[in-house]
Amino acid sequence: MTPSIAVIGSGFGGLAAVIELKKRGFDDIVVFEKADEVGGVWRDNTYPGAACDVPSPFYSFSFAPNPRWPHRFSRQPAILDYIRGIVDTYDVRRHLRLGTEVLGAAYDDATGKWTVSLADGETVVVDVVVSAVGQLSRPALPDIPGRETFGGSSFHSAQWNHDVDLTGKRVAVIGTGASAIQFVPEIQPRVGNLTVFQRTAPYIIPRPDREFGRLHHRMFETVPATELAERGTWYGVVEGLSLAWVYARPLARAVRAWSKWHMRRQTKAVPGLFEKVWPDYDVGCKRILFSDNYLPALTAPNVELCTETISEITPTGVRTVDGREHAVDVVIWGTGFKTTEFLAPMTITGAGGRTLGQEWQAGARAYYGVTVPRFPNLFIMYGPNTNTGGGSIIYFLEAQARYLGRYVAHLAATGRPLAVRPEVEKAYDARIQELLADSVWSRCSSWYRQADGRITTNWPLLGVQYRKQARFDPADYEVMVP
Repeated sequence: MTPSIAVIGSGFGGLAAVIELKKRGFDDIVVFEKADEVGGVWRDNTYPGAACDVPSPFYSFSFAPNPRWPHRFSRQPAILDYIRGIVDTYDVRRHLRLGTEVLGAAYDDATGKWTVSLADGETVVVDVVVSAVGQLSRPALPDIPGRETFGGSSFHSAQWNHDVDLTGKRVAVIGTGASAIQFVPEIQPRVGNLTVFQRTAPYIIPRPDREFGRLHHRMFETVPATELAERGTWYGVVEGLSLAWVYARPLARAVRAWSKWHMRRQTKAVPGLFEKVWPDYDVGCKRILFSDNYLPALTAPNVELCTETISEITPTGVRTVDGREHAVDVVIWGTGFKTTEFLAPMTITGAGGRTLGQEWQAGARAYYGVTVPRFPNLFIMYGPNTNTGGGSIIYFLEAQARYLGRYVAHLAATGRPLAVRPEVEKAYDARIQELLADSVWSRCSSWYRQADGRITTNWPLLGVQYRKQARFDPADYEVMVP
C-alpha cells in the first residue's frame, strides 16, 4: 500500500517528519497549518529580542546546515527565514494547507483509517496522522483574580501586540522565564517605568553570543568542516548541561558556582538585588537561562523588581499581598505555555472510541514520546517526555522522524495498522518515571511537571541515549485488524 499521511503543524517537528517521509519515497502527504505561514513558535514569537538559547549551528537540521547564520544565537527573523528556506529547498510547500485548523481526528475500527476534522467543516481521510503541534505553542495565563478587569493594554509575550507603543509607559512584566529575560532588556530603555514581577528566580549563565560576519560565512561555505566543528562543539556544551543534571553532580555544582559568579557580578551596582534574583532551588530543576543583559537591565533607575506575590489585577494596575498597588498602563504576561496539555485542544479518538483525553487522565505518556496504545497509526513529534533539559530539541526531532519513517515503511509493506503494545508502553513509562523520580526536575515546581508532580515533558537521560534507544521495532507493536 501507499499510505496517505496528514501532518498537523509546520514548525521544526512537522518539517522533520515531512522531509524524512519524502526521502523515503512517500509523497501522499498533507500538512495542515492553522496559521497563514509556516514556522510554529518561530512564527508566533515576535517579541523584542526573541532569539534561541541554543547556538544556531546546533539548533538546525543536521542535513541542512546554514553557513550564513547572522549570529551564534540567532534571532527570531533569521530562524524563521531558515525554516522558510527548508520548506522551499525540500519541496514541502506544495503539501501545505495554510490557514487550516484541525479540530480533531477519529480512528475508524472498521476501515483502519483516520478521519481528520477541520474547522471549516471539511473532513479528510488518511492512513496516518502525525501531530507536530509541539509543547510550546499554547500561551498560559495564570489564574489571578481580576485579570480581565485591567483597563489598559495587556498581552502575552507569544502574542506580542506591536500596535501598543510602550514609549514612556508604565509597564508591568509578569514572569521571569526565558522570554522575559530576552524582551525586558529590549523594552527597558524606552518605557517610563518597568515593574518586573518575579515568582521564581532563574539561574542565569553568560551567553557567549557573537556576530558571524563575512569571513565566518565564507569559511563555513568553503570549508564545511568548520561549521561541523562549531556544531559539534556546541553539541558537547549543551549536552554537558544534561550530563550535569543526570549524572555528574560535581559538574552541576560547578555550573551553579559559575552562575553565582555571573549573577553577583552583574547585580553589584544595586545593593540587595543579588539576594532577590539568586534562586533557592537546585540548579537544573528549571531550565537554566543564558543572558548578559537581563540583570543589568534590572539595575536601571526606571526598573523595579518585585518579589511580592500578586494578589489581584485591578483596573489600573497590579496589587501584591502587601497591599501595595502598582499603577501601570500595560501588562505583559511572560508566563510561558501550557506544556503538559499535549495535542490540546484537538480531540483525538482512537480504537474503540476512546479519546486521548481519557487515555491521559493521569498524565500524558507515550512510547518514546511518539506512539500510544490503542491509537493505531497516530504519531507524535515532540511528545511526552521528549523535552531536553539542556540540548537542542531538533536533535530529538530528527530521531523521532527516523522512527516515523521506519514505522511508515513497515506499514507500507504490510498494509496493516499498528499500535504499540500496552504492556510495552507500560514498562517503558515505568522505567522513565523511575528515572525522573530521582532527577533534579523532581525537586521544584516547574513547567516540566503536572500539578500532581508527574513529569510529563522531560527525557531523563542524554540526547545521544534517546537517539540510540528510540528505534522502531515491529515486535513492540500489535496489528489492529480492521
